[in-house]
Formats: sequence, C-alpha cells, structure tokens
Amino acid sequence: MSTSTALSRSASLSLAQQLALRFSERIQQRLLLPGARLPSVRECARHHGVSPYTVVAAYDQLLAAGLLEARKQRGFFVRDMRDARAPKAKAAPVQAVQAPPTPIDASALIRGMFQADARHAPGLGTLPGEWLDLPMLQSAMRRVVSQSEEPDQLALQYGEPGGDPRLRSALSRRLEDIGVHAAPEQIISTVGATHALDLITRCLLTPGDAVLVDDPGWAIEYARLSQAGMRLLPVPRGPQGPDLEVMARLIAEHRPRMYVTVSVLHNPTGNSLSLASAHQILKLVEAADMLVVEDDTYAFLAPNHAARLSALDGLKRTIYVSGFSKILTPAWRVGFVAASAQVVHQLTELKLLSTLTTSPMMDRAVAICLEQGQLRRHAERVISRLDAARQRVVHLAEEAGCQFVTPPQGLFGWLEVGVDTERLAQRMLDAGWLIAPGLLFSPTRRAGTLMRINFATSQDARFWRLLQELR
Repeated sequence: MSTSTALSRSASLSLAQQLALRFSERIQQRLLLPGARLPSVRECARHHGVSPYTVVAAYDQLLAAGLLEARKQRGFFVRDMRDARAPKAKAAPVQAVQAPPTPIDASALIRGMFQADARHAPGLGTLPGEWLDLPMLQSAMRRVVSQSEEPDQLALQYGEPGGDPRLRSALSRRLEDIGVHAAPEQIISTVGATHALDLITRCLLTPGDAVLVDDPGWAIEYARLSQAGMRLLPVPRGPQGPDLEVMARLIAEHRPRMYVTVSVLHNPTGNSLSLASAHQILKLVEAADMLVVEDDTYAFLAPNHAARLSALDGLKRTIYVSGFSKILTPAWRVGFVAASAQVVHQLTELKLLSTLTTSPMMDRAVAICLEQGQLRRHAERVISRLDAARQRVVHLAEEAGCQFVTPPQGLFGWLEVGVDTERLAQRMLDAGWLIAPGLLFSPTRRAGTLMRINFATSQDARFWRLLQELR
C-alpha cells in the first residue's frame, strides 16, 4: 500500500484498519526500521485527515500484533524483534492487522479521552472544559500561594502523610452534609479516586481473593482488579441496585472479601441505590464478614439525601472513596478515602511507601474551594446545566430510534441502540466521534447493543443523525 494513497471511507476495512495495515507494511518492508518513532496521535491524525480516535485504534492494533511498543511519555516505536527484552515469538503477520478490529478496551478508551475534543466525544467520562469554573480554580491557586500562613512549607516541603489538615477538616464537614460521619483523622487524601481504589486493593486484598463487582460497571476498575490478581464476581445491576439473589448466591459459593460499587449515579447506568437495597446489602456483607468499597465519584452531581452505604453503616464495614475530577477539573488529581481509623492508618502507611505524600498545594486549593462555598455553588450551576442537557439528549436519542434502558439521571445514560456497539464504535471513530460501547462496561467483555453516553457531550444533533444512518 503506497503511503501517498489516501485512506478510503468507502472501503471494506475501517479507517483504523487501513491505517494499521499501512504502517504494518512499511514495518515489514523495513521502510520503518526498529526503534523508529511513529508520529504522535495528533500529528498522524492531521496528516491522514482522520480523527485522533482512529489513530489510537490503529496503534492499538499494531501493539496487539507485536509490531510496536509504547514507551511511557515518549510515544510509539517500532519494536526490535532481536531485542532480548521483546517476546521470542515473531511479530504477527500483516494479515493479523487486517482481521476484525481489535476490541476497544479500557486503555484505548483512556487514550482516546486524552485526545478527545468534548464536542465530538459522546462517550467522554468527564464534563466538557467550558462547563468548569476556571476563574475559581485560578483564584484558589493564587490564595494558596499568597495567603497561606506558611507558604514556604506548602510549596517547598513534603505534605503530611494523611494529607493537608485543612482539606481533611473541610472534607469532614462536607461528608456530614451527605450523612457520612468521619473525623478528619478518619480521612486520607490521595492522587485522585483511582489512586484511592488502588491503595485499598493493595492494602486490604490478596491475589486470588474474590471481589464482587457491578455488571455493568467501570472498565478501569475491572482491569485494575484483574491485574492485581483478584477474581471478579459480576453482580447484575438494576435500577434499584444489585441483584440481591445473585449477590447472596455468589457470597455463599465464593466467600468474597470485598464488594466494590458505585451507590449513587452509577457508571454507566446513572442509577442510584434504593434505601431498601442498601439495607439488604449491608445485611449480606455483615453476615459474610465482608468489606464494601463505595466509590462516590459523582457525589457533587447527586442529591445529598441519596442513599449511601457509608452513611447507613457508619464506616464500620464500608470504605468511602471520592474525588474532584468530575466536578472541579481532571487536571487536579485530588481524591480521598474516609474509613475507620484502623483502615486509614493502614492506607497511610502504604501511601508513604508508594507516593510518599500527595501535593500539599493541590490539597489546600481544593480545601479553599470547599471552605468558601465556591464548589457548592459551582456544582449547583453544573447540575442545572446538566438537567437541561439531559432533556435535550433524551429527545434526540428517542428521535434517532434509541431507548434508555434505565431512567436518565446524572451524567451518563445507558442506551439501547439495536446494533452491535463495538462495530458501531469503529465506524463512529472513522467519522470522528468517540463513543463508549457496552462491552467496555462488561466484566466478561460481552459485546452487545448497549452504549454509554455523556449527556453533557452528546447534544450535537449531527451525532444522532449519523448514529441513525449507521444503525
């Protein structure tokens, strides 16, 4: 295939497959030598007139074929098969790249999100940048530097192992608003909620342990637990919460150590636990001597009175996790854990070994946003805007012939589109739209006709017209 030939949007192969094949042939013909660096995702997208998502998908296929290697913070390089560090098996032949597209996985979705333009990313997991309050963030950072009693200590030294004391105090007051009673000493700050979940896994679980997870649920959590050596036990998630009969059976058969769940504004369905389900879950876990990790990442988009397991349990068997990437900015990697004093002590010891401390300046900036009520007012504005966006998207989706599997709530909608969404995702990528197909949210990688949409980034009628045409 000549590199001067334009990619064809009418070919039997998707644009991602064509692009992967093009690079594969050049590697096999040694026109690209071992160690050669491929263009960046953005550069390659501009050169070939495709979306960054198409390039990500093509590079993922080449990685899977053994032709490339990814080097952290440097990019993608042609693999040297003579290198002792490389697998002994030869790279997959060019035909492997022509095969049906590699399934979109958690890593591919994340890379796509980093390249994403929110205007063309209905599958995005965060709020669009224009919805965030940049002046509030800038003001908080200025106050950290100029108004701190000990600015040198914040800027030039390690922070406290548990996190900034002002942040922990502000978080303790915030948690009271949602019925979770935690003293500042029962709270530890982390580098985002994902870091919090990772600390909990490494601290409280052992490879081989069984862990209950929601089905559907978040692909990153599945991947993280699996890589840590845990056995995943999927529990079907319905509008009121998990299937309690299935949960009881899995507990009896496998004696799991932990249940990891999103109680409020669940990802991807948008559902929240009913109070009755919450009580039944706590009865089951108490009888089984289990722990519950409650990921409340979307807390600021939800009502304070929503049923939370940590509030009902009093942090006896529950561990509460949250963060600020969904409401403040993904760039501020600030999360936290609230738990019993014993668990927090264990997590703090592991945090010291893994990251030393979190950023005292970031912790303090979030504390200022909480203390002054700025974050609360910002959240109220976002909720109002999100309500309007949700109404518009529901109308557009139904006009396009799609149906919501669960009542639309929160940031995400769980949508039945009537066709295989993995294949649909490839075709939408070719057209420049990033969607999140249902298999991303299946612990068994089960393909199907469901997909998750972000109400804030799915308001463009052009997307729904294209979706209707491709269906």
